[in-house]
Amino acid sequence: MSTAKGKLGTIKTRAGFLHVRGGLSLARPGLVIQMRDNPATEEEVRYGITATKKIGNAVVRNRAKRRLRALAREILPEYGRPGNDYVFIARYNTATLPWQSLLKEAQKALSRLEEMRIKRKT
Repeated sequence: MSTAKGKLGTIKTRAGFLHVRGGLSLARPGLVIQMRDNPATEEEVRYGITATKKIGNAVVRNRAKRRLRALAREILPEYGRPGNDYVFIARYNTATLPWQSLLKEAQKALSRLEEMRIKRKT
């Protein structure tokens, strides 16, 4: 899937998830988003999705992951920054939160993470 800013890819390995864990993180009511620069993917925005057993059984976890995947595909082309990796972590209410609320929370979180990244660099 390509976007105006670059390609949208996925993080598939444990090492990729662990790399992002060392970067910036922001928790919102419906999700947690982690972000970290990845010099190996200059023109690509990569994302990963995870949901722990704490949030519910397999049905709930899969629903939460489907929602986060759709969310990432919708907002990362606009709010994502090429050369960065993002990990979306499901929380207890990700599967039941209204879609518009989840969307707004993710947009706020990505905007705030970008502000934090800029402050960190200066």
